[in-house]
Amino acid sequence: MFTALYFAENQRAFPRETGLPEIDSPAESPSHADLHAAERGEVRALWLTLGVYLVLFIAKFSVYLMTGVLALLAESLHTLSDIFISGFLLAALVWSRKEADDEHMFGHHRAQNVAALVASTLFLSFTSLRLYEEAIPHLLDTGQRTYGNLSLAIGVLAVSIVVAAAPVIGLVRQKVRGAASRAQLAELINDELGLIAALLGTLFVSWGKPIADPIATLVVATIIAVNAVGLFRDNLSMLLGRSPGAEFIGRVEREALAVPGVLGVTKIRAETIGPGMVNVSCHIQVSPTLTVAEANDIVEAIRLRVHEDPTHPGDCVIRVEPAANLLPHA
Repeated sequence: MFTALYFAENQRAFPRETGLPEIDSPAESPSHADLHAAERGEVRALWLTLGVYLVLFIAKFSVYLMTGVLALLAESLHTLSDIFISGFLLAALVWSRKEADDEHMFGHHRAQNVAALVASTLFLSFTSLRLYEEAIPHLLDTGQRTYGNLSLAIGVLAVSIVVAAAPVIGLVRQKVRGAASRAQLAELINDELGLIAALLGTLFVSWGKPIADPIATLVVATIIAVNAVGLFRDNLSMLLGRSPGAEFIGRVEREALAVPGVLGVTKIRAETIGPGMVNVSCHIQVSPTLTVAEANDIVEAIRLRVHEDPTHPGDCVIRVEPAANLLPHA
């Protein structure tokens, strides 16, 4: 009879023959290669996005100086914040790929969530609030504003909509997206919506409706604020240890019970620690007559079943307990 704790990471702790089929290590499996390819794709997409933002900022701000269209200033500030935030997200993505060390034993995957959390805060403080401060006085001002070369402003906004769509397509096509890429995708969608609002506002200004300019600016500011709040909540939940969901928990229980020798499963805990990374722990009940080696075979079989899904690699900690109803009576 025994009660033991097994860290089901590999078979090196038990160098005997277990009778289980030989398997590739996670680093060599195709699923792991797919995850690394997805990460490389994220880095490329973020570099592309950063380059696009630089071009768009120069174009928008230059045309704002020539035309005086407030919506273009809003979009210029929006893009300027994007440049700093995208660089921050890119650095966080690279940092999150570092291997685990003595200080961060489960890796650095949550660096992306920290970056996305900071990015959402910057969206609210630096971009959205500043745009409200700029637009509201102009909305209340009854004086006539002077605009120039509106056709140039309309052309730049139209081209910007097309150019900004390129990195959106690249990120949408990725099968696996980390927090940094999700944050970047959310901001790119913000850009498209903001550009459309700015274009419509500028068109109305050209048709003799100057009030459309601050209204379009307020629309851009609101789009940024709403998405920033959602981004903040999502990543805060992740940093606090969000569960992968009831469906995943149920699958862990079913997979464990499907292994011969498992009589019960309790106290299942799972935590998402990064993009596609889930740590799992649970207690299993087995016959008290099993040897340690036999119990280890069961634990290893459960681990393989739980993490056979390539989108949910991670650690699996399993505590083995004797089934209470099979303990000998005193």
